[in-house]
Amino acid sequence: MVQFAEGCLWEQLTPQRPVSPALSGERSADVCIIGAGFTGLSAALRLLEGGKTVCVVEAHQVGHGGSGRNVGLVNAGTWVAPDELDKVLGSVEASRLNSELGAAPALVFATIDKYRIDCQDTRSGNLHMAHNAKGLADLRSRAAQWQRRGANVELLTGKPCEDACGTDKVSGALLDHRAGTVNPMAYVSGMALNVVAQGGHVFGDSPVNGLQRTADGWKVSTAAGSVRAEKVIIASNAYTEGEWTDIKDHIFTGYYYQVASQPLSGAEQAQILRGGQGSWDTRTVLSNIRRDAHGRLLLGSLGNAGNYPLWFIRQWADRVQQHYFPQLGRVEWQSTWTGRIGFTPDHLLRLFEPAPGLLAATGFNGRGVTTGTLVGKCFADYLLSNDAAALPMSFSSGKKVSGSSLRSLAYDTGFTLYHAGQCLRVVL
Repeated sequence: MVQFAEGCLWEQLTPQRPVSPALSGERSADVCIIGAGFTGLSAALRLLEGGKTVCVVEAHQVGHGGSGRNVGLVNAGTWVAPDELDKVLGSVEASRLNSELGAAPALVFATIDKYRIDCQDTRSGNLHMAHNAKGLADLRSRAAQWQRRGANVELLTGKPCEDACGTDKVSGALLDHRAGTVNPMAYVSGMALNVVAQGGHVFGDSPVNGLQRTADGWKVSTAAGSVRAEKVIIASNAYTEGEWTDIKDHIFTGYYYQVASQPLSGAEQAQILRGGQGSWDTRTVLSNIRRDAHGRLLLGSLGNAGNYPLWFIRQWADRVQQHYFPQLGRVEWQSTWTGRIGFTPDHLLRLFEPAPGLLAATGFNGRGVTTGTLVGKCFADYLLSNDAAALPMSFSSGKKVSGSSLRSLAYDTGFTLYHAGQCLRVVL
């Protein structure tokens, strides 16, 4: 019997992970970045290219948060359908954001190529799978909306859909050719290694406990040191710690767990997502399905598996696997882990400039690989040019999320009940 245990698979599959020293003493830089994830490191790389000096300060180690625990789907756009975004933001602002995030997968892959990051990436698209007739109607609408905007997407039905997904339980799937997958820990680690190689500084195990305005910029303080910088980027998103900023008041926290199998072999497993795509379904409490570079099956869903016993997680994984891929027989599960997501009520990100020289971003709503990479690059371009046209959207008004703790509790309770229903075969 294989031992099923807690532990992030991506950490095991990333042999070259940077270990960053703690910040000590007083440092200075043109820009101090708080958070060593996709956003912060993308910004650091761009700023270094622009000739700026950079210090990145991380509460734990590179990729500890949502970046390293990510599903690794390199998806285009937002959770909100393009036409709906027009209604929320207005046509001009929506067109800007749809265009920027539509091209974000290409930015991720260009970053991988430029810095020669080995992150086991695939570039054959991703599949949004319809679990019922309502889901299929939604995908038809999304396909039409993206195609009107010139995006390379297509709706698969019938045998082409079954062949692509590897299951007959999906009535249709929206194939987005722009998208792909990565090992997220390897991607973020590769960015960090390149930041250091270009002369930037990355400090780990250094939680920020103070942010103060000074005569010539800002002072970022930790227990053992500080960084004085002209500009500061807060890139900690849902993993923001301490009371030195109110950024976490603009989101409510959610969780997402994943389960990885032992490497699979045989003809049956080779038919699952045979094109190398990642996928997720149209359920309100969605499930994602993907493979890793070694043939493991990875499943995931909304919820905090840290609150679930291992037998419950295994039973859930068995249920989803047996529904979609009964041809695999019994699958041995290897590991499970959970990451934190910064949600917003309208499922759109937030950009802030609360004071001159201070930028912050949050609310990526589970699309951190592309959104974080894009926002980091755009923040850097904005600081280099002082031109707001470099940003993918306008700064937010600063309205906080009311009852964020209650929202988080309600969401997680609902997810838990749904997963219990799946295990009991009441729902799927």
